[in-house]
Amino acid sequence: MTINFDKYTNGLVPAIIQDSETKNVLMLGYMNDEAVLKTQELKQVTFFSRSKQRLWTKGEESGNVLELVSIKVDCDQDALLIQVKPKGPTCHKGSDTCWNEKNVQNFGFLSELETIISERKEISEVAPEQRGKDAKSYVVSLFDEGINKIAQKVGEEAVETVIEAKDDNDDLFLNESADLLFHYLILLKAKGFSLKDIEAVLKGRH
Repeated sequence: MTINFDKYTNGLVPAIIQDSETKNVLMLGYMNDEAVLKTQELKQVTFFSRSKQRLWTKGEESGNVLELVSIKVDCDQDALLIQVKPKGPTCHKGSDTCWNEKNVQNFGFLSELETIISERKEISEVAPEQRGKDAKSYVVSLFDEGINKIAQKVGEEAVETVIEAKDDNDDLFLNESADLLFHYLILLKAKGFSLKDIEAVLKGRH
């Protein structure tokens, strides 16, 4: 791995710190050659602190260290991507990231959909007269009918997906697959689980 420390007048290259599991960006720091070597030696991320003007291992005071997973250099050899396993909050202000974000697994639009389903479940848990504009939501009605109805819908969508899998209409197959996944997310929430729980089971089997 060749790093061009001479690219910058201060001899420091930016180091983007990324959670190796969630892929969320946790912070940005700066490293010189010594910091990179110490990071590799300790297996804990060490920066060159511009304010302290010395090497600084993240968490040396708080204990919230960043355990090294990998170091990659970009195509111009003047920036680093460092994947880590964080032990505790990364930001000195106590948040998971220096952008005050939660460092949680994100499945893109599926995570957004899970959030909406969770909100609909909360609506179903209050009295009908106290519900707001989403009271007539299809998802709310499913939660109202209970776990048996939700499980039945998953079964129905599974059968329809299998039927379409045997035919040659890809559009119908994809639509039925989307219906199946949608209702399965509802079932997961009804049982108190999420995609993260399923991911954990799959990882345990890997």
